[in-house]
Amino acid sequence: MHNYTPIADRKIRIALIGCGRIANNHFGAIESHAENLDLVDVCDVDAAALAQAVERTKAQGHSNLTSLLKTTTADLVILTTPSGLHPDQAIQVAQSGRHVMTEKPMATRWHDGVRMVKACDDAGVRLFVVKQNRRNATLQLLKTAMEKGRFGKIYSVAMNVFWTRPQEYYDAAKWRGTWEFDGGAFMNQASHYIDLLDWMIGPVESIMAYTATLARHIEVEDSGVAAIRWRSGAMGTLNVTMLTYPKNMEGSITILGEKGTVRIGGVAVNEIQTWQFADTRPEDAQVASSSYQTTSVYGLGHPLYYANVIDTLRGTAEPETDGREGLKTLELLIAMYLSSRDGKRVALPLEY
Repeated sequence: MHNYTPIADRKIRIALIGCGRIANNHFGAIESHAENLDLVDVCDVDAAALAQAVERTKAQGHSNLTSLLKTTTADLVILTTPSGLHPDQAIQVAQSGRHVMTEKPMATRWHDGVRMVKACDDAGVRLFVVKQNRRNATLQLLKTAMEKGRFGKIYSVAMNVFWTRPQEYYDAAKWRGTWEFDGGAFMNQASHYIDLLDWMIGPVESIMAYTATLARHIEVEDSGVAAIRWRSGAMGTLNVTMLTYPKNMEGSITILGEKGTVRIGGVAVNEIQTWQFADTRPEDAQVASSSYQTTSVYGLGHPLYYANVIDTLRGTAEPETDGREGLKTLELLIAMYLSSRDGKRVALPLEY
């Protein structure tokens, strides 16, 4: 294991690459941690997007990553670029001796994810994968219930992501809806939900999936379903579509166990709708207050996610979602795509 040198006596310096849609969540999170973070450089190949980012952040602007890395003083480089670009960019940043934070999914291919983890290990830098939804108050309560064993044996799990992405969404950026740079409904829009399958329920034994492109003019799937069996014996389903009429309807997880039943729904797992256990605990009083109203499917987790990154780089915490944790989600995604493509059950792990 590496002995990472903590950044203790000054602000942590950050550079951000890719000033598109999700970058604004990062700018907001960085601003909320202004006492600890200093955004020194931003980069985008699109001059208009770059100009907008420079105006908001007052950071130094760059048109490409290579030139940024030559001059930047950043300790940590954030990748909010198209998913398919993450691997090579992460490796380039790691080799320059800087820590890496990548948006989800960390990569669109299994071997690329593995390469990223290895490159960061070899360079002795941290690799963080953004999983801000884990910080949602609703999911934190559920995670605590899981860790305390309140469900007893888990029998059944159902996860639904019934959202809408119109054709204009895919047309708005060339990389969207492509295999190389994006991935489809599973990999892009539902990846935070697929992350919960392992993090919340435990290691998956095998998966069977169907995917389809039913309505959108894109390379990738706009809808998909999967049947999942966990090593614990639990079984479950994942049902995802970007074709819900007329707007985003539901992002939910239902867990049925021997001594507990929970359903967290709303548009983005933001409402605890059922919370029943054989025992009662003090934290049950928090159920009502944890159901926050959010207008954004991204949730409110980015600032909380950054808090853990700051603590990790300060040397006072371990990363909640590092590259290896990110690989667990990527492995499930790749297993689903392999199953759909080959029409067969895929057992995990993908390689020994």
